[in-house]
Amino acid sequence: MQGRELRGELDAFLAENEQDLVAFRRDLHMHPELAFAEYRTTQKIAERLTAAGLNPCVLPRGTGLICEVGSGDGPTIALRADIDALALPDEKDVSYRSTVQGVCHACGHDVHTTILLGTSLFLARQAAEGLLPGRVRLLFQPAEELPGGALEVMAHGGISGVERIFGLHCDPRVDVGQVGLKAGPITSACDKIAIRVSGPGGHTARPHLTADLVFALAKILTELPAGLSRRVDPRSSLSLVWGRVEAGSAANAIPDDGIAEGTVRCLDESAWHAAPDLIKALLESVAGAYGVEATMDYSRGVPPVVNDEDSVQMLAEAAERALGPGTVVPTQQSLGGEDFAWYLESIPGAFARLGTRSPGGLDYDIHQGTFDVDESAIGSGVRFMAATALTALWDGHRPGQVAEQTVVELI
Repeated sequence: MQGRELRGELDAFLAENEQDLVAFRRDLHMHPELAFAEYRTTQKIAERLTAAGLNPCVLPRGTGLICEVGSGDGPTIALRADIDALALPDEKDVSYRSTVQGVCHACGHDVHTTILLGTSLFLARQAAEGLLPGRVRLLFQPAEELPGGALEVMAHGGISGVERIFGLHCDPRVDVGQVGLKAGPITSACDKIAIRVSGPGGHTARPHLTADLVFALAKILTELPAGLSRRVDPRSSLSLVWGRVEAGSAANAIPDDGIAEGTVRCLDESAWHAAPDLIKALLESVAGAYGVEATMDYSRGVPPVVNDEDSVQMLAEAAERALGPGTVVPTQQSLGGEDFAWYLESIPGAFARLGTRSPGGLDYDIHQGTFDVDESAIGSGVRFMAATALTALWDGHRPGQVAEQTVVELI
């Protein structure tokens, strides 16, 4: 399908449906739900898909769903949107402000969900007209923020038989109508670490007769990040940053217990796999030097999202077809985590950044109570994701020259 023809069909679809999609997004924004509690959100999505003649299948926990569009012997590709919100208060003064105290869509998942819903409705029309040469599996995924929702989807066959998968995320640093693409790693790994230090305790007047636990904990806090900087290739950007430290309750008493919690982030997958053993060895070395016992609880988060180059080419071609020339912009790798990475460890695919900033407008940041989007990004996102699905199905093995030229600049 040529770009001009596709844009015309998308124009007609959005002229009929865009305002309804904006209203759907606002409804989700007013009723946010946390990870694995997205019951209302799931129900609302399922109702819309069912009304369009589709057959959504809710996941066993009752949150998140899988739905397939199309039939026949062609390839199967997947499109994913995350549906959960964050435990943050909504600080915006808007008519669609969150009605749930302490919970809001501060990461744009309501926008992602709405875009995939709109894409689903458009693709259902295409399938009814015999214009979908394969299947598109729609993954409305719960619990990205936990994370864990991607593994839940995969455990229930979400990507079984899928050749490629695509997703997107709101980017408030990019203008509406533009798409940020990057081949290779686009996010980082993100894990949590908790270290507990114990010793005999004692009086601060006699630190030499006991183990000075606070001093030892302080050395652990500084020596572990420093040691990592000399034991790991600096190009991997493996970083350990502490967020919580607690020890003691009196100025003149050496405590017998202390704790430190933080995050480990990494841009390189191989360094990410090696991180737990390396940190444990460094911890034992430092703790042993100061006579304290130290234990580590290392919680795996997600690996880096590593975009497949061919899939990025398809995204680039889709943006050119649906949004027009010059709409693809390069983007940098982020230190944020995203559980879309789990899909890409099993099948090829790519993750894009969708511009949500009004040109010349305010700059927002995700995971802030003030976060909001220019809602025309919903239409742009539907155009982009619909074109991505069609490009992957029709042209999956022969990406166009325009896409190839675009992606060369993004690698």
